[in-house]
Amino acid sequence: MKAFTTENIRNLAVIGHGDAGKTQLVASLLHIAGATSRWGKVSDGTTVTDHDEDSIERKVSLNNNFANLEYQDVKMNLIDTPGYAAFVSHARPALRVADCALVVVDGVNGIEVQTEKTWQYANEFLLPRFMIINKLDKERADFGHALDTAANSFARSIVPFTLPIGEEANFKGVVDVVHQKAYEFDKDGKAKEIPIPETGRDVFDTTRERLIEIVAESDDALMEKYFENGTLDEEDIYPNLAKAIANSKLCPVYAVSSETLVGLSILLDHIIEFAPNPAAHEAEFGNVVVGSLLDRPSRRYSNDEPFSAYVFRTIADPFAGRINVMKIVSGKISADAAVLNSSREFVERLGALHILQGKNLEKVSEAQTGDIIAVVKLKDTQTGDTLCDRTNTIVYPAVEYPEAAISFAIEPKSRADEDKISTALHKILEEDPSLHFDRDAQTKEFILSGSGQLHIETVVAKLKNRYHVEVALHPPKVPYKETITQQVEVQGRHKKQSGGRGQFGDCKCVFEPLGRGSGFEWVDKIFGGAVPHNFRPAIERGIVEAAATGAIAGYPLTDFKVTLIDGSYHTVDSDEHSFRAAGRKAFRAAMEKARPTLLEPIMDVEVFTPLEVSGDIMGDLNSRRGRVSGMDMRGKQQIIKAQVPLSEMLDYQSKLNSVTQARGSYHMQFSHYDPLPQNLSQKVIDEAVAAGRVRAHDEDE
Repeated sequence: MKAFTTENIRNLAVIGHGDAGKTQLVASLLHIAGATSRWGKVSDGTTVTDHDEDSIERKVSLNNNFANLEYQDVKMNLIDTPGYAAFVSHARPALRVADCALVVVDGVNGIEVQTEKTWQYANEFLLPRFMIINKLDKERADFGHALDTAANSFARSIVPFTLPIGEEANFKGVVDVVHQKAYEFDKDGKAKEIPIPETGRDVFDTTRERLIEIVAESDDALMEKYFENGTLDEEDIYPNLAKAIANSKLCPVYAVSSETLVGLSILLDHIIEFAPNPAAHEAEFGNVVVGSLLDRPSRRYSNDEPFSAYVFRTIADPFAGRINVMKIVSGKISADAAVLNSSREFVERLGALHILQGKNLEKVSEAQTGDIIAVVKLKDTQTGDTLCDRTNTIVYPAVEYPEAAISFAIEPKSRADEDKISTALHKILEEDPSLHFDRDAQTKEFILSGSGQLHIETVVAKLKNRYHVEVALHPPKVPYKETITQQVEVQGRHKKQSGGRGQFGDCKCVFEPLGRGSGFEWVDKIFGGAVPHNFRPAIERGIVEAAATGAIAGYPLTDFKVTLIDGSYHTVDSDEHSFRAAGRKAFRAAMEKARPTLLEPIMDVEVFTPLEVSGDIMGDLNSRRGRVSGMDMRGKQQIIKAQVPLSEMLDYQSKLNSVTQARGSYHMQFSHYDPLPQNLSQKVIDEAVAAGRVRAHDEDE
C-alpha cells in the first residue's frame, strides 16, 4: 500500500456494547470497499479482526484488532475494540490514538451499558463521534427507539444524517438528510438513487430543520443569520458540518445493517466528507525533564515537525514475535530508521514498517503523520512508550487503565509448568497492560488480577493453548496479621547439655501492644553485664523470627514492643545461637499470656454507581461489615466511599455487576488493619490449623 498524506487518513475506533455488531460492521465495510476478497462473517469465524482462536470460539473480541481500507483515495484505519465488560478497557488506548469514534448501537436494544462506558472514555479524550445504529434488519429493530435512548443518555446534539426506509426485514434503503437524496441497496450493498418517499416526509423535514439549527448554533455569525432568515443557505450548511463534528458540537447518526449491507456505502462517503483527519487535532503535548525542571514540548500533526510516535498496542505473535503498533503523531518515517525510545532512553532501529490487516502484515516503505503502523521485533519497546527523533525529545503520557477488579491466586499444575509460567505470562502482560501479575510477599502466592472473571479465564486458556502451560485458580489468601492485646513480662531460657560444650541463653523481656501500624519496636534496657552486648541482638533476631510465623494462625505478629530488662549468660556455653533460641522461647511464653488476636486488612473503597441503585449498594456494603463514610456526585453517577474488610471484597465485582447491570465500577486501596471479630477469628484459626500453617515448635531447639 502507498504512503497516504495526513489529509487522506481517517483513524476510526469502533466502540460500543458487546454484540452490537462492531466486528461485523468492520468486516462489511472492508467488503464494500473491496479491501478483502471474501466477505467475513462473525457467525462463520471468518472476520478479519477476530482472528485468534479464542475470539472465534467465544464470538467475542478480546483486545483491539486492526484493519484498513482504501476508499476514494482515502485510507481508513479501523480499530475494532472489545465491547464486553471484562475487556472494554482496551477501548481506551484505541480512543487515545483515533481521530473519530464510530459508536455502534444495537437497533433492537438501543443504548446499553458498555456503550455508556465507552462514550465516557471518548469524552475523556475529547473525541468526535459518529453513531451507527446497526441491525435495523432484525425483528423488533426500531431506529426511533434507539435514537431516543441515545438522546436520553448523552448530553450532545445527536442528529440523524441518514434515516431508514422500511423496517425490520423490509429495511432496504436510507434517506441522506444532508444531501437530500434517497437510496435503495441491492444484496451486494450497491446504492441506487430513488425519490425520497412521501411516507415519513415529516420526519425528514424535522430532522433537516434540526440539522440546520445545530449548524447555526456552532457559529455566532450563522446564528444571527438564522434568526434573521429562519433558515440557512446550502452554502452555509454543508461547509460547517465537518467543523461542528470536529468540535464535538454534533454527532451524526446513521441507519445501517452490517449483515445486509444497507446504508454502508453512504456511511463510507460521509466518513470521507465529515470525519476529521489527524491534522484536525490540536497539538499533542508531552513531557521532558530538563535539569531539575519539567518542560512541556508539543508537536503539531504535520510532516514538517520532528518525528514522534506513540505505541498503543503490543501483540505477542507466535511467528513474528513482538509486534508494536503505533500512531505517528508528527513527522514521517522510513524503514530501517534509528529512533529514540524516549520513555526508556535507548535507541531502537525500526527495521521494516508494516500495516496490519487482521493478523497479516503488509510492508510499506514510508509512513506519514497521522498514520498507524506496526513494527516487529523491537528490542524493548512496550505499550505506552514514545518513539521520537533523537535530537528532538518528547515523551507522551501513557494511557491509564482502570484498576484491576478481581484477583486470583494462580498455581502451576506441574514443575514443568512452574518453569514456563513466568515467561508465558510476561508475553501476555506485554499484550494486555490491564492485567497485573505479582507475588504476595506475605502469603507467597502468585496473584493474577484483571477486570473480571472472564478476563482471567481467557488468560488461563491462552496459557494452555498458546504456551502449553496449565494452571489452577483459587481465591487469594487474605493477608491477616496477628498482634497482642496485653502487656506481660516473661523469661526465655535455653539450656542444652549433650556432652562437651553446652548451650545456654537466658533473657527476661516485657511484651506490650502498640498502636495500629506501629510494627515492631525493640528496646534494650539492660544495665551492666547481665547479658553481654554482642549477644543482645541475637535475642531480638530470635523474637523477630518467631513473630514472622505468628502465635495462633501462622500470620506475622505486628504492632508490639519488646523491652529487654534482664538475663544471664555462661562464660563457656553461651553463644549467639543460644540467645536466639532464648528469644524465640520468650516469644512463645509471652504468647501464652498476652492474649494474641487476629488483625484483618481494611480497604478504602470507592464505588461508582447509577443513582437509582445507590441505596442497594450501601445496603450491600453494610452487609459486608463496611462503614460508609461519605457520598458524592460525578455527572449522573453516585460515588459511595466506605471502609470494608478485604475478605468481604474478594467477590464484589460480580455482585456489583448484578446490582448495577454492569454499569457500576469500584476501586480500592489498603487503609489499615483492624481486629477481626471473635467469631470470624476462630474460623480463620481453625482453617490455619487444618491446613497445617500453624507451626509446631521444638522445645529443645
